[in-house]
Amino acid sequence: MRTIPPALQEKLDSGVTTLARCWKLTRRDGTVQGFTDHDEDLAIEDVICRAGTGLTASEATGTFGLAVDSTEISGALSSELLSEADLAAGRYDAAQVETWLVDWSEPSLRVLTARGTLGEVRREGPAFTAELRGLADLLSQESGRLYTAKCSADLGDRRCRFDLTQPAFHAAGSVTSLEGTSLFAASGLDGFTPGLFSEGRLLWTGGANAGTAVEVKEHRIVGGEVRLSLWQAMAEPIAPGDAFTVTAGCDKTFATCRNRFANTLNFRGFPQIPGNDFIISYPTPNVTSP
Repeated sequence: MRTIPPALQEKLDSGVTTLARCWKLTRRDGTVQGFTDHDEDLAIEDVICRAGTGLTASEATGTFGLAVDSTEISGALSSELLSEADLAAGRYDAAQVETWLVDWSEPSLRVLTARGTLGEVRREGPAFTAELRGLADLLSQESGRLYTAKCSADLGDRRCRFDLTQPAFHAAGSVTSLEGTSLFAASGLDGFTPGLFSEGRLLWTGGANAGTAVEVKEHRIVGGEVRLSLWQAMAEPIAPGDAFTVTAGCDKTFATCRNRFANTLNFRGFPQIPGNDFIISYPTPNVTSP
């Protein structure tokens, strides 16, 4: 239940028009930003909600039951507040958003109207539109353990427990030449078995994409050169000299867990589980040869 300050309730009952909306956004890296549709900056606790972004919100709808409530906010991209590069790099993916109704003439009079996460973001020129998903969205997401033949853990996480900082499974390198948008030759990876970094994690430590991580699609050697291809194009162009670190990948099969990582005690799959062929099979009569 929302608690509305009595002074704010009086203004609401009187039909006051000194109201504005503010959004407090917390990214997964801990960065906190504030925005408002008012024409002057407003303070929400210790966060300054910046004006001048052209931020507006669509009509919000609320429903009973487990249906997901959602609304949209739209505004202008700004290099100082909300840049296109940060959006494209995924720095705002699943960010936590608080929506406040504030009396701009007395910002201490405010009420929290909604909490949610940032969903799909659409960009068009210098503008953007972002979907705000309500808390009920968490109920529609898959949770709990799945019984599959492959491992359900991610290599190196608390369930896998494998130490990826070992020199044999971790390397630092740099781009030497580009073969395509997401395909490049790299130095610093000599001596590693081809395929070791396939499905691994690459973190850019230099260049225009510094701080951004991406999954490696394929690690191979062609003509004596190490080549890495990525699953997706980066937000900013990759350039020769860009530095990165990369860790080994895992296809999550029992054989790889045993042979490459010797980590079968922490394998989180069920390799003996019957597959689809077993489920759809049927008994056949014995046929004796003549």
